[in-house]
Amino acid sequence: MNDRQDPYDPYAAHEQQLIGYDPYGRPVYGQVPAQPAQPAPPAPQYEQQQYGYGYQGYDQQAQQPQQQYYPQQPAAQDYGQQQYPQAPAHGYETQQTQQVQQTQQQWIPQQTAPEPPAPAERPAAQVPEPRRPDGESEAGRDYRTEMFAFIDQPDEDSEDVIDWLKFTESRTERREEARRRGRNRVVALIVVLALFAVGGLGYLWYAGKLPFLDGPGQKDAAAAVDTGAQKRDMIVVHVHNTKKGGSSSALLVDNVTTKQGATVLLPNALGVTHQDGTATGLGKAVEEGSLGTREALDSVLGTRIGGTWRLDTPFLENLVELVGGIEVDTDTAVPADDAAKAPAVAQGQKQSLSGPMAVAFATHRGEGEPEAKQLERMGKVLHAVLRKVPSDPKAAAVTVESIGQILDPALNAQTLGALLSRLGQHAKGGAYRTDVLAVKPDGTLTDDANKKVVKEVLGGSVAEAQPGAAPRVGLKNATGDEKSQIAAKAALMNGGYTFVDGGKADKTAPATQITYQDDAQRDRAIEVAKTLGLPETAVKKGENAVNAEVVVILGKDYKAS
Repeated sequence: MNDRQDPYDPYAAHEQQLIGYDPYGRPVYGQVPAQPAQPAPPAPQYEQQQYGYGYQGYDQQAQQPQQQYYPQQPAAQDYGQQQYPQAPAHGYETQQTQQVQQTQQQWIPQQTAPEPPAPAERPAAQVPEPRRPDGESEAGRDYRTEMFAFIDQPDEDSEDVIDWLKFTESRTERREEARRRGRNRVVALIVVLALFAVGGLGYLWYAGKLPFLDGPGQKDAAAAVDTGAQKRDMIVVHVHNTKKGGSSSALLVDNVTTKQGATVLLPNALGVTHQDGTATGLGKAVEEGSLGTREALDSVLGTRIGGTWRLDTPFLENLVELVGGIEVDTDTAVPADDAAKAPAVAQGQKQSLSGPMAVAFATHRGEGEPEAKQLERMGKVLHAVLRKVPSDPKAAAVTVESIGQILDPALNAQTLGALLSRLGQHAKGGAYRTDVLAVKPDGTLTDDANKKVVKEVLGGSVAEAQPGAAPRVGLKNATGDEKSQIAAKAALMNGGYTFVDGGKADKTAPATQITYQDDAQRDRAIEVAKTLGLPETAVKKGENAVNAEVVVILGKDYKAS
């Protein structure tokens, strides 16, 4: 009994008492400290075996010690040390058996509990308390989920799980919200782009800029052209070459009605008539400094020019430098001129030109080239300058003042700056054109120039003549005789009419013809016939070949008086 026994040895269970269970649920046996003596339970009833003497209840008591374990009772004494008399034969209950039972019942209470061992002699191993409630047998034990700690989670753990679920749910909601906002942005962008495309196409259709489609805006503009109801602001600019001599002229036109701009290049050979009736070329009139050049142009073109801008080449250089240089597609290379201090200009697209380079290119005219080539180069320079002019009228006026050019008294810096800013907006937006006015060798306009440039671009018509001016009468010689033309011209000027030289006709005509376009001019046409000594039957309504109120096509029947 004093030897150490294995606490998990089931065969030593009859020598030691069950004191608990280990963490794995296995029983642990050992000595229990003595407790105060308490009444012992009733002794078990033993059955007498057929062979030998023994007690069947002893083995069951040894194998199921938990049924005899009471924490408050003293440990039972080993039955193996007690001597029992032999039991009678099976099936008979004798007096001796009753005495044995009485002896056993008397023996158990008389036992005294052993003294508890000293603290130093107690087992060193600490055994955990049993997990089941006290007094419950192991055989009839009912396992319940609340008995296991790993099943029932603490409240704080449950709150952590709930917080985690909330976090996961909120993060998922945020992702879904971000996706929804992204989809909404994509849809909004598509809608904006669609509206922009539809609006752009609508504008192009209205303006008539789509191929094969005529929009209302184009029809309105065409109607305005036909009726001559368009409003235009224009000035004439004369570029004087102070180094090589000569000049070049152009009209800058702002069509307020159609919001388009244009540059009309005027050849020096264009014939103009002074106030005294003498005819000369435009280039010569500009070089002479005639004050009536602007009025002479109005008479030939049927326009109303608002002012004259003299732009000498040094001031053109300053203007190009003030706008930061220009970019031009050059059609030819211009060699450097040391005498004129002109730098070389390379040939190619989008050539960056400084002020001196721009002047060299604008005034360059190759050997044997027609004047129209040089005018086209000057038109490119003017167009590039307009694209760099500030869009603000006040800023443009400051730019004009900064170049130091002396202006025409009828054209101040504010008026010129406002016109240049509007023309610059047209040039930047692509609503700009450049045309060369074609003239015949004698300086008169060609029929094509009258139709496409004078009427469509300049809006030249009789209605645009200066108020209070004498009636404009055009004369076109179809006699083949220059003397007849001179005589007819003198007769018209003596009659108080403004003479418009229509030049020579392509072929001769047998009879003189006087035409008018507006019914209101019929009476005036009849008066012109009388002035020339022609019958009234020579007058008829028709399209005028010359931009004048009344046009006379002089035939061979005209006899100078």
